[in-house]
Amino acid sequence: MIDYSLYLVTGRELLPPGKEYFESLEQSLQGGVSVVQIREKKTDTTKFLDIALKSKAICDRYGIPLIINDRVDIALAVEAAGVHVGQSDMPIAMARKLLPENAIIGVSCNNVQEIEQAKQDGADYVGIGAVWSTATKDLDKPVIGVRGVGKMLERLDGTSIKAVAIGGIKSRNLLRTLHGSVSPTNHSLDGVAVVSEIVASTHPRETAAKLRELIYAFRRGSSILKGLSVHSEYSVETVIDGVVDIFEAIRKHNPLVHQITNNVVVAQSANATIALGASPIMATTAQEMEDLGRVSGSLLVNIGTLVPTSYDGMMEAGTFANAQKKPIVFDPVGIGASEFRKNAVSQLLNTWQASVIKGNAAELATLAGSNEVQAKGVDSTGSGFKDPVSFVRNLSCRERCVVVLSGETDYISDGSSVAVLNNGHALLGRITGSGCIAGSCIASYCAAAAILAGSMEDKGKLVVGDIFLAAIGMILALTISAEVAAMREDVKGPGTFFPALIDELSSLSSPTIRERARVHIL
Repeated sequence: MIDYSLYLVTGRELLPPGKEYFESLEQSLQGGVSVVQIREKKTDTTKFLDIALKSKAICDRYGIPLIINDRVDIALAVEAAGVHVGQSDMPIAMARKLLPENAIIGVSCNNVQEIEQAKQDGADYVGIGAVWSTATKDLDKPVIGVRGVGKMLERLDGTSIKAVAIGGIKSRNLLRTLHGSVSPTNHSLDGVAVVSEIVASTHPRETAAKLRELIYAFRRGSSILKGLSVHSEYSVETVIDGVVDIFEAIRKHNPLVHQITNNVVVAQSANATIALGASPIMATTAQEMEDLGRVSGSLLVNIGTLVPTSYDGMMEAGTFANAQKKPIVFDPVGIGASEFRKNAVSQLLNTWQASVIKGNAAELATLAGSNEVQAKGVDSTGSGFKDPVSFVRNLSCRERCVVVLSGETDYISDGSSVAVLNNGHALLGRITGSGCIAGSCIASYCAAAAILAGSMEDKGKLVVGDIFLAAIGMILALTISAEVAAMREDVKGPGTFFPALIDELSSLSSPTIRERARVHIL
């Protein structure tokens, strides 16, 4: 049985100055590479055979299977474990006739049609990609993105065919690749194929070991979403208890919340963050995102005023937040207003993994590709979803994160449970940026939830559901504060409502949350 976990594809042209190919190959095996594919697209047969023979001898010393790209004759000559073919190479059926009975045959696939063909042809594994853009291979087919892999994996349900992701995979995006490349039926990757990250390294042993450890860490449950629910059973009582714990943790720990948000509501969002007990930092410059990723407790990305400089910052901030396992709250404000926004959101969500996606009915419908609800600018039109519970649950499963559907009634799902919240007041909808403020509050709660999850990990305890509970807690904090603010004698309308809302957020207490929360768990 081949271990496809860390699949090295060679490329001698990528070797750094002074690094010899066979030395690099052996060191990569010492670092944890589990299978090797020799790719020599521009090498004559004699040279290819020599490279393959010597590579096979090295792989044999470490018990690592060798696969040959394209050339069935070379694979036969060196007694390789198998071959990998592209869509324009020798058909699998013909290769199967020529190769020994136990030979492994893999095929490159870029879409579901090619997956179906691979199933019919009897492939042993498929290489799905390109997942990311790559400079190591001229691409004649589109980059499918992390979120496109799941649809292809679903077609492998019920088969013994293994799946390896390939194309631009590096240590900085490996966890994103593993976490996001899962089908709605929970079919996941069997491995990742890496080229330049290892071959171009001056220290391939250490590079391979780092990649291997990331893969093992992911399989042990250490994903990029610290504190994400793992589909536990919830009751109203356990939810309220968890919400209160997180609420109190915000006041205790005063987490730093990095926010790239709508320019219209920067001040309001910062004030709401402070009122809850967290500390805001509003920064958009790409060059400082690595530093902020280390020191902040969570990240909010809101595309309300999407400009090139902030977009670059969003791309970098999310990547570094994932690397540090910091929660990311994503608010696709007005995604349905333009193709530019739709494309930007697709790029962002294929680059990094969100912990929470929050939006109104029109925004989430657009993200899901549904025409049930239409957008008017940043607002929704129409009566809403016929089955909002199923909608949020399905979208959560697809996007692999908690989903918050905001509205008169709020629906929150972790892909299994759905919380239905009925607090709030109409005045919330009559002030600028109430939805954006909600994103800031969720990010504050997520930062505190991650702190709690970390403290429990340090004690060897299993922590589940924190991000789900954080999203619920934030909605309750904001909507309960809105109810209390609206009852004040000094509130005469939207103009006097917002200052009162900030006051009530600041003075909100755990007993008030317990007393006023109207929550149902489905």
